[in-house]
Amino acid sequence: MKLVVVESPAKAKTIEKYLGPGHRVLASFGHVRDLPPKDGSVDPDHDFAMQWQVSPDRSKQLKAITDEARNADTLILATDPDREGEAISWHVQEVLRQKKALPANVQRVTFNAITNSAVTEAMKRPRGLDEDLIDAYRARRALDYLVGFTLSPILWRKLPGAKSAGRVQSVALRLIVDREREIEIFRPQEYWQVSATFEADGQRFTARLAQLDGKKIERLTIGNRGDADAAKAVVEAGRFTVASVETKPFSRNPPPPFTTSTLQQEAARKLGFSASHTMRVAQSLYEDGLITYMRTDGIDMAPEAISAARRAIASRYDAGFVPDRPRQYQSKIKNAQEAHEAIRPTDFDRPRGASGDHARLYELVYNRALASQMASARLERTTVELTDGAGRAVLRATGQVVLFPGFIVLYDEGRDEKIEDEEGARMPALREGDAPLKTGVDAAQSFTQPPPRYSEASLVKRLEELGIGRPSTYAATLQTLKDREYVRIDKGRFVPEESGRLVTAFLERFFEKYVSYDYTAELEEELDDVSGGRLDWQKLLDDFWRDFKPKAGEVMDQKPSEITQALDEFLAPWLYPPRDDGSDPRVCPQCGNGRLSLRGGRFGAFVACSNYPDCRYTQKFGQGGDQAQSDGPTDLGDGIMLKSGRFGPYVERGDKRASIPKDVPLEDVTPEVAERLLSLPREIGPHPETGKPITASIGRYGPYLAHDGKYAKLGSTAEVFETGMNAAVAKLADAASGAGRRQGASREPIAILGKHPNGKDVKVMEGRYGPYVSDGTTHATLPKDADPKAVTLDEAVRLIDERAAKGPAKKSGRRTARKKAK
Repeated sequence: MKLVVVESPAKAKTIEKYLGPGHRVLASFGHVRDLPPKDGSVDPDHDFAMQWQVSPDRSKQLKAITDEARNADTLILATDPDREGEAISWHVQEVLRQKKALPANVQRVTFNAITNSAVTEAMKRPRGLDEDLIDAYRARRALDYLVGFTLSPILWRKLPGAKSAGRVQSVALRLIVDREREIEIFRPQEYWQVSATFEADGQRFTARLAQLDGKKIERLTIGNRGDADAAKAVVEAGRFTVASVETKPFSRNPPPPFTTSTLQQEAARKLGFSASHTMRVAQSLYEDGLITYMRTDGIDMAPEAISAARRAIASRYDAGFVPDRPRQYQSKIKNAQEAHEAIRPTDFDRPRGASGDHARLYELVYNRALASQMASARLERTTVELTDGAGRAVLRATGQVVLFPGFIVLYDEGRDEKIEDEEGARMPALREGDAPLKTGVDAAQSFTQPPPRYSEASLVKRLEELGIGRPSTYAATLQTLKDREYVRIDKGRFVPEESGRLVTAFLERFFEKYVSYDYTAELEEELDDVSGGRLDWQKLLDDFWRDFKPKAGEVMDQKPSEITQALDEFLAPWLYPPRDDGSDPRVCPQCGNGRLSLRGGRFGAFVACSNYPDCRYTQKFGQGGDQAQSDGPTDLGDGIMLKSGRFGPYVERGDKRASIPKDVPLEDVTPEVAERLLSLPREIGPHPETGKPITASIGRYGPYLAHDGKYAKLGSTAEVFETGMNAAVAKLADAASGAGRRQGASREPIAILGKHPNGKDVKVMEGRYGPYVSDGTTHATLPKDADPKAVTLDEAVRLIDERAAKGPAKKSGRRTARKKAK
């Protein structure tokens, strides 16, 4: 019997069907071992020896694999065709060797697609494990461990509120923070554009002012309304004729098929998918045999796939859409490996597949791959210049015409940022000497815009351009930044949180080399050299550790106050920007003679006055300049002051204070609102059954109801003041019956998605630990970044099936242990 080991149960089921009798296919469910999260897992003093530990949630799978291996004559390791797949195979082999269950014959096979032909052909060409790839995996894993387990304790001790640092994660965070700095120092410039609309042969077109009185008009040439009005008057007074018509043909070539990175980018632009969601859906499409392997930076397709694509194009369109020769692509991305094919459909005769998000992503992959082998689009660009009779003004109009659509009839690549495309306008047929009818003149005011914040698509693109990290790791890297709350997403863009900015500043100040873009890219190149057998993995680690360890020790020896002082100086331009009135930005706005400086506290960094405790002025980390000046006490009237403290804004009257809840905007804090907050707790009345009072108030964890030592959560600050007796009694009863233990979770489903193949209804539910999907028997928790209202039936069924395949959760042994103790 031959034992075949793959990663996922879905993959195992499909492959076992292809291989038939004599084969047993089991899933490892991903990695089976990892470095335990404790000191000493990597030992630099003994050639970076690593202590591996079996993942607790993989013990059941490993036992099943071990039991089958004892009865097998051949072990076939068929994990994914990349570094991580090679590592999983190596871990499985090592565990079986330790358990003395390793069959005498061990083979490694890889396939780029889970189809019958691809799998059976791969089985005919077994090989041994790729030691270079395994060394590269060990080097990368050791590097990440050494950086994380060296930097993170320093952060915990020297930088209150910081959570962790990572080799690639910290550099990605720096990109986001650097972009935010660019935005903050950007000063918009006013400019005006003067244009005229014309009509010829019933078709309208627009021409912009390009020259005035012999001076070329650039974007920022006209900077105020007066100059704009003067230029507009010249254009209004002029009678324009066509001075020249220039027509140039040009072509556009199709983009190559998807790599991991470009798939993540385009799915974000066109489908609104996060990088992690894209990879989950792509993994499912791969395991279902619909697309080729989705972790790749290769941009070409196999010869048989190119032939199939060309046949599909000829069948779908006419012969003019098939280029004379097949297209070959070469990557321009730094450190591209191109070890595997690009991502493509396994069958070009299948333009659609799956359903829901899976169908949308499959169609994107299909169209991109097919378009990559289509003919170029042929277009014609026309530029028309018009002059007035007095020779004062020159107007220019541009437009283009599609002569032959080529690939764009099927696919046009998205853009990260919207670009004003004047050339996309259609132009009438004009000749020199024509005098089109002028129908209007306009002067439009605009302002230069700061660089946009990174979206997932543009950040992934930038990381790839810099050669930082690997496309297969980008989804996990970005998710870590969100999970650590170093960033937040606002309108699809990354915004650094205060903690993220502080961590970045700390690393730039004390570990500048290790968060520099060039160094990180060079380290990535060295890891690629290990993969290619050109560099010893232990030498790479030794070179890194020889510099990194002393630097870490030097920073660890510094006092927290010294760290804070250094950061205060490093961040001074950001923390204390120039004030509009020209006064010293470090002077305390409250007492007028104290100096502001950065302080470290239990809950993070903040800025405070040097005259503490006589002056208690503070401002939150990151609130500088005019914003800081407005953080001084504001007199609301009736003896109530609005102030800002270390933990946010609050109102104060006499010795009574009340924090401003997060769902109450500062601009809404009127004397009436402040009065109500200071009056809390509010007594709703006596409970109809006990006669004891029911009160509503706001505590550390938000608004709540209280009665006789029992509590119920309220949904908003407004409910504190609006909840009546009937509603209060009902909420307290729900909390007492158990609904409250689920943090307000409702037993009503968020959504009913349809029928599971087993015939049961599949629902999305809200649970104690977050949303989950269920068929009534098996519950599967949704990923953290998944929108419970956007989950498809296919996704839910897959999650339920994967959870069911893992078997029932282990029950806690506490109750049994207590019984035995008796």
